[in-house]
Amino acid sequence: MDQILDNRKKGKVGETLKNLISSGSKLSFISSCFTIYAFQELKENLKKCSNLRFLFIEPTFIKNKPSESREYYIGRSEREKSLSGSEFELRLKNDLNQSSIARECAAWVEEKTEMRSLVDSSVASVKIYHGEDKSGEQFAIQGNSDFTAEGLGFTPSKKMNVNTLTNNQETTKGLVSFFDEIWNNEKLVEDVKEEVLARILSLYKENSPEFMYFVTLYNIFKDYLENFDEENIIKSRTGFKNTIVWNKLYKFQRDGVLGAIDKLERYNGCIIADSVGLGKTFEALAVIKYYELRNHRVLVLCPKKLRDNWTVYTVNDKRNILASDRFGYDVLNHTDLSRYAGYSGEINLETINWSNYDLIVIDESHNFRNNDPRKDRETRYSRLMNQIIKQGVKTKVLMLSATPVNNRMMDLKNQVFFITEGDDAALEESGITSIEQTLKKAQMIFNRWSTLSEENRTLDSFLNMVNFDYFKLLDTITIARSRKHIEKYYNIEEVGKFPERLKPQNIKADIDLNNEFPPLKEVNKTIRKLTLGAYSPLKYVRMDKQEEYSEKYDMYVQDGRSRFRQIDREASLIHLMRVNLLKRMESSIFSFGITITKLLSQVNILLEKIESGASVIDESLDIRDIDIEDEELEDKLIGNKVKVLLQDIDVIRWKQDLEYDKSLLDGLLHEAETVSSDRDAKLKELKDLIVKKINNPINDDNRKLLISSGL
Repeated sequence: MDQILDNRKKGKVGETLKNLISSGSKLSFISSCFTIYAFQELKENLKKCSNLRFLFIEPTFIKNKPSESREYYIGRSEREKSLSGSEFELRLKNDLNQSSIARECAAWVEEKTEMRSLVDSSVASVKIYHGEDKSGEQFAIQGNSDFTAEGLGFTPSKKMNVNTLTNNQETTKGLVSFFDEIWNNEKLVEDVKEEVLARILSLYKENSPEFMYFVTLYNIFKDYLENFDEENIIKSRTGFKNTIVWNKLYKFQRDGVLGAIDKLERYNGCIIADSVGLGKTFEALAVIKYYELRNHRVLVLCPKKLRDNWTVYTVNDKRNILASDRFGYDVLNHTDLSRYAGYSGEINLETINWSNYDLIVIDESHNFRNNDPRKDRETRYSRLMNQIIKQGVKTKVLMLSATPVNNRMMDLKNQVFFITEGDDAALEESGITSIEQTLKKAQMIFNRWSTLSEENRTLDSFLNMVNFDYFKLLDTITIARSRKHIEKYYNIEEVGKFPERLKPQNIKADIDLNNEFPPLKEVNKTIRKLTLGAYSPLKYVRMDKQEEYSEKYDMYVQDGRSRFRQIDREASLIHLMRVNLLKRMESSIFSFGITITKLLSQVNILLEKIESGASVIDESLDIRDIDIEDEELEDKLIGNKVKVLLQDIDVIRWKQDLEYDKSLLDGLLHEAETVSSDRDAKLKELKDLIVKKINNPINDDNRKLLISSGL
């Protein structure tokens, strides 16, 4: 009666062979591959057999590709990586017995076996284990189990192999006849015993330390070898190497450009996270030029304050040192993603074809580290993802940031998702099964590391603790070099020595040389008394209208589970403004006076609006329905981004607070204006420092000064 065998449950192929192979048995096996560890499990039985004929059914039989279970396969040109066998792998590492197993196996193969391989794999595909004992009784197992520890069921496996055991003599004779027909056909098979023995010999022969070193290096870096070939990354036919921008780059910058292009081609994106001052902008310009030469349409997204840094290279301007390269990319501000009409430079935001960009370069990409959805409108992040990256042509994404991670590891996730178009498993082939889980695990480890004692909280201890796939993720999609890295691995004479940073000197200066300005403690008390009601109009909205404004301005994040109240945001803004007032004084008493003047001006404008009668109630106006950008309603609205109808405010209470702030601000401004330039203690200290620097330069004949206020 036939019996079903597998490699996972009871009745495994390997255990059945142990029971059926007896002394003097003649064996005939057909399998895709042969491992020394399968031999190890069956060696007591195999040594008793009379002989074994082993037929490889794949023509490329000798190429070795070990799986994660550390079995050594002979007879398989390609093999899927298995996630099973971890217990067996651990045992092998502990036993360290590969050499002795290989020696024993080689001796047995030499003495007891014949080994042949099919020239054409289409002749046979089923795996067969046939045996005949001294009495002539035969058995046969046929199915899909290979001659491996995993296939025979000696090590755990997620893959189920199903086989049939038969003792029917007519069936077994038919199978061995099929085997003999192939085995004896010289056109179908070739002898491979010597090659198999040579392969087994390589597993236990003594190798020199130098050989083992180079083998180790090869296996570590084999996936990256082609990266080192510049011609494999850039197509010289584009003329890229003849561009001005390429020839202006240092060696380390060229390497960064090649690495970025390689990652853009492989993974559809890259984050250049070199330290400040190493030339990320010029590296990005070189990448842009490469893709422009391939007729790609490029968009640069940057903070508004950095717009001129990018547009200068696209115009006919004396400052454009790369004019000959004729850059043609578009430049938009980050904030333009929140606009649906109007112009940004020469670009009409109402008619722009967002989905037609082949490459997006995002400067200061950490500004997109958050992706909290809003109920009332599409965020900049979601618009960039949905309308530019996902729609239209396939878009590559190059991001620039010296600080891609600001507060938490998950800051990186949203930036990486631009590259993967939100697919958490997009980098699975690179060994990262889940981007989100990889970063979550790294964050948990960082949190645990941050609680260690100061002596144990070192960089080395963190590197030892953190999960390997986190480094794999960073290596896959980021390029990050520091000045120390450049100094260590590049010719510093080409780059020039980086300047040494002296420790900053803290100079504490008084405010008034006459000591008539109030003490800072008293000034701070006055600032804390300010209501700053001019900047928190929602606080004064009448009770019967508060729900309407909440509906208009409050945000729901995390799929509607969390509510972000605009009135709370205003309260936080007021706190920051009080702190900033003191910072202005740290900068200079003159700066402090300018800020107070601006605050007073805003208060006076609002008081004038109240007196003008703009608070008269018009029942037809509802904040939820009106267009807050309507110029006809300008006199009836207050506020900047968050606008409030003056008629919806408790005007009496608001006016009282505005007048109270006005009196306090008038007093502060009067005190600030009494400190003239000839009484300004900080200004005198600065002048003395400038004279000292000019007379005693740090570097010979270098009397230049860079002065930044308020640092």
